[in-house]
Amino acid sequence: MYAELDGTRLFFDVDGPQWVPDGGQMRQRPVLLLLHGGPGGDHGSFKKIVGQLRDVAQLVYLDHRGSGRSDPVEIADCTLDNNIDDVERLRRHLGLESISVLGSSYGGMVAQGYALRYPDNLDRLVLCATAPSYRFLAEAEDKVQRDGSAEQKLVCQWLWDGTFESLDQLKRYYRAMAPWYAVNFKEENFEESWSRGIRNFEQTNLGFSSFLREYDFTAELGQLACPTLVLAGEQDWICSADQSRQIAELIPGAELHLFPEAAHSIADDATDEFLRLVRSFLDSSYEERQQSGL
Repeated sequence: MYAELDGTRLFFDVDGPQWVPDGGQMRQRPVLLLLHGGPGGDHGSFKKIVGQLRDVAQLVYLDHRGSGRSDPVEIADCTLDNNIDDVERLRRHLGLESISVLGSSYGGMVAQGYALRYPDNLDRLVLCATAPSYRFLAEAEDKVQRDGSAEQKLVCQWLWDGTFESLDQLKRYYRAMAPWYAVNFKEENFEESWSRGIRNFEQTNLGFSSFLREYDFTAELGQLACPTLVLAGEQDWICSADQSRQIAELIPGAELHLFPEAAHSIADDATDEFLRLVRSFLDSSYEERQQSGL
């Protein structure tokens, strides 16, 4: 499905009903907007595992402007600010009074910005494997210089400098770093996973050479009042667990859960626990209904 918003056409997909039968009445479920990573990724990475949350929420997948199946735009317009405002434009387009948001990696940065800019329109916030400011980059760069192979150092320099010249180079980066993104990485699954996605290396270049080196929400996160769940993999190399600890310390009442045996791809590395935590956070009656067989 497409929405014409601010002069560009954004792709979104919806999975699951908002209202469901519950005994002699209809029960309204949360609408959960899913924000993918990147910059330059797409929503497809959510479908296989995160899509299972359809049993507690109506899921709305969004491809950021110029990303995935959204229409191409000028690369200069693919900014963090525009991605934040696009979330609000889509909420209004769908006629929703409020939404919950789950943002992973770069999507978590967009989600933080949305929570700060449009706090009255947000019910619940899930921040997964993300960071509150540009400072995550220095940690990641140090990690690669300290522990990376020659190949990993080469491809990460393309990332830090924003100098990918082709999708083939971007693929080479992801292949070299794949064992660091997921603890349970399996060689035989890489090609299949890569083929499912639609990626834009120019957006990646823009983000890592400009706005990801400047954004900083740390001074504002203390203003947030909505319920917030923060998830982090202790073995995450690019958005370290310390970044999530900082987010949880800054947001009043935030719930932090650390996954000792997970890296950046928490949903892949700790699927069952990830789903259980997010389900319970979105729907406090979920576990009670599961135990009663409903």
